[in-house]
Amino acid sequence: MTATPDIDAFTRPYWDAAAEGRLLIRRCRACARPHHYPREFCPHCWSEDVTWEPASGRATLHTWSVVHRNDLPPFGARVPYVAAVVDLAEGPRMMTEVVGVPEPDLRVDMALAVAFRTGEDGIAVPVFTAAQPVVT
Repeated sequence: MTATPDIDAFTRPYWDAAAEGRLLIRRCRACARPHHYPREFCPHCWSEDVTWEPASGRATLHTWSVVHRNDLPPFGARVPYVAAVVDLAEGPRMMTEVVGVPEPDLRVDMALAVAFRTGEDGIAVPVFTAAQPVVT
């Protein structure tokens, strides 16, 4: 068993955007609410009138857990890692991984920015890291 995502005609735009360093979410044209993970229907109103749109890549940390053991490839080679749930600036929550932030520095509501990790399979997966301070 591997962690390679199943890429089909529906999810291809999401993975193609990730390969280009862009995060996409879905938005319902009927109720205007965004959602993630990508689905072919709106989980709020059940409309099938949904579309892809670019996300800003900004998020805040909602919760996390440091994983010290995982027997599933490719995760076992990366332990320990930070499995997390983030709140995207657009509203949806997303399961992901936080990278490049020492465990003691993790804080609820800390500002994060999307980054992309390309695996051995060549697929880019969105992960998050600490957001850079805005310079004015």
